Amino acid sequence: MSFEHLSAADAAIFETFVVPRYLARFGELAMGLLLSGPEARILHFGCRTGYPDLELWQRVDSAEIVGMDASTAAIELARRKTAARGDPAIDYRVGAALPSDLEPGSFTHALTLHPILGNDERAELLSALRWLLCPGGQALFAAPLRGSFQEVVDLFREYALKHDEAEFANEIERALAARPSLETLSDEFEAAGFVDVDVEVRTLSLPFPNGRAFFEDPITRLLILPELQSWITSTDLTRPMIYVRDAMDKYWSEADVEISVNIGCASARL
Repeated sequence: MSFEHLSAADAAIFETFVVPRYLARFGELAMGLLLSGPEARILHFGCRTGYPDLELWQRVDSAEIVGMDASTAAIELARRKTAARGDPAIDYRVGAALPSDLEPGSFTHALTLHPILGNDERAELLSALRWLLCPGGQALFAAPLRGSFQEVVDLFREYALKHDEAEFANEIERALAARPSLETLSDEFEAAGFVDVDVEVRTLSLPFPNGRAFFEDPITRLLILPELQSWITSTDLTRPMIYVRDAMDKYWSEADVEISVNIGCASARL
C-alpha cells in the first residue's frame, strides 16, 4: 500500500491546493455515506495532512479519531492543525502499513481516501480494515474508478500507436480492465467479508487553463501521476509521460482542458 512520502513543502502544498480543489470531492462523498451512533472510534488510514478529520470530529458526537500516514511531514502538519483547535481526540501516528500495532476489532469506522493501490494491494487493505473493525463497523473507501483520467489514457494509446509499442498498448488495456468499477468494487468488499455494500459514484470534470498547467499542478504531481503509475507497473512511464506532456501542450496550448474523474465511494458493514 503506497502513499507518497511528502516533504514538508509538499505537505503544505497538498493541504493548500490539493485538498480543497480535488481531495475534498472524495471526502464529501465519504462523509455523506457515514453512519454514526452516539460514540465512534474512527481509523483514517492514509490521512495525509488530516482532511477530513476535523470535520468528522465536529460531526460525530464523542468521536475518537486515529490518523495514520507514511509521511512524517504530513503527520506533523496534521498535528499542528489539531493543536491549533485544542482538540485532544485526534491521535496522529506515522505508519505505512496496517494493522501495525492497532488492536483488532477496536474501531467502529475505517476511512481511506484516494489510496495509491494495485489490485492485490487493494485486497490486502480491505482484509486489514475488516480485521480492525468491530462487529457492525463501517468501512468507507473512496477512490478514482474505471474511466477516470481518460484524456491521459487516450494519449497513452496515441503514443503506443505512433511508436509501435504493441506491448505497452496491451498493458494499457489490461490495466484499464483491472481498474475497479461500481460493480467490481462491491464484489471485492463482499469477497473480503463485508455486507450491506453500497457504492456511490460522482463524476468530476477537473479543469486546467491549458495542457501545461495540468502537468504543473500539484494535484497531478502528487496524486494523478502516482495513481496512473500504480495501474501500469510493467512499463517505465517516463517516455510516455513526456509524450503526453508535449501533446497536451500542443493540443491545449491556449484552451482549457478538463480531466474526467469517476469518484467512487464504497460503504460496507461487518
